[in-house]
Amino acid sequence: MGIVEKMRLDNKAGFVTGGARGIGKATATAFAEAGADIAIVDIDIEEAEKTAKEIAEATGRKVIAIKCDVTKEEEVQAMVDQVAQELGSLDFCHANAGICINAPAEEMTYAQWSKVIDVNLNSIFLTDTIVGKYMLEHGGGSIINTASMSGHIVNVPQPQCAYNASKAGVIMLTKSLAVEWAKKGVRVNCISPGYIGTELIMNAPHLKSLIEQWNAMAPMGRLGSPLELQSICVYLAGETSGFTTGSDIVIDGAFTSF
Repeated sequence: MGIVEKMRLDNKAGFVTGGARGIGKATATAFAEAGADIAIVDIDIEEAEKTAKEIAEATGRKVIAIKCDVTKEEEVQAMVDQVAQELGSLDFCHANAGICINAPAEEMTYAQWSKVIDVNLNSIFLTDTIVGKYMLEHGGGSIINTASMSGHIVNVPQPQCAYNASKAGVIMLTKSLAVEWAKKGVRVNCISPGYIGTELIMNAPHLKSLIEQWNAMAPMGRLGSPLELQSICVYLAGETSGFTTGSDIVIDGAFTSF
């Protein structure tokens, strides 16, 4: 069996939070193309159902949509139970849901700060520990978290202290869980994308004007594509990454290298 065959995800099942669009949609598509059955988990159930149908028709895999507020423990638990029941197993997940509020620190309200930390960090804790418990009880699995290059550097010119802090927290949470579960069969890794040209980035009025400046600062002179995150996530979800845990993989076109 060659390396391409070894990287397939046949007979595996998983879910992607924030999977209705953007990075989550791209990785969910890749998982299905690699042979896995997938749950598209999102608070926007209409868009999740649309994405699930699109991926199922394109790949022939079983793809379901689940509405879930990932900041609510009972909803995350119900979601994990539903994925395991409807897909028959739960071998990997991509905890990807996140938001960003661009506000100067001296103007940011505590409510804004708390919302970003809740969605970006607390929800990762909930998702990872709930699915981790399932995996610990069912022979292991792989957890992939979405961090960011913003967990390594302070982005400019936009102010985003809460986002940066939350993503730095995701990186350390990933490493902490990986160490705790290293001998128990559950691997935990995260990806740290740079500026990625998702629909949100390309269509947000307050960000569109910054793209030219970001590109001028970037060694490659461009934004990344969500498609350029697919292969690393398929690798992390499968068996060929068996010795990879506690890793934070930066995919940023060398943005953080200088």
